[in-house]
Amino acid sequence: VVLVFAGIGRDSHGEGLAPTQILTVAWPFLVATGVGWALAYTLSQVRSTNPETHTFHPLRLFPDGTIIWVATVAVGMVARALLTTRGIAPSFVVVAAVFLGLFLLGWRAVATRLLARAARSDVAEERAGHL
Repeated sequence: VVLVFAGIGRDSHGEGLAPTQILTVAWPFLVATGVGWALAYTLSQVRSTNPETHTFHPLRLFPDGTIIWVATVAVGMVARALLTTRGIAPSFVVVAAVFLGLFLLGWRAVATRLLARAARSDVAEERAGHL
């Protein structure tokens, strides 16, 4: 998702689409996505009452997916500002937050809905089989 976002951004500004050029734009957000995964995992460990188990489910919309999304945007913007020569326009923050939110969270929301529907269907079939 981050690489697609960087590629679309470069293309919309008439910039080159060579892999190294895309990575030049994407790397702060790729690192930030990794930070988000680490934060979500760590939080699941901290919240767990049993050190042998945890509640980390990166496919889940909340809290794991939301933590990954927020970290991708926030840490990515800070890294971009501090570690690159590229600026951060407010409109870029909005576009990045919306695009990344839609694609980092959107598929999780759809998957959650489909899995819930499948679970309801399985329960209905099981009940029908016992009648």
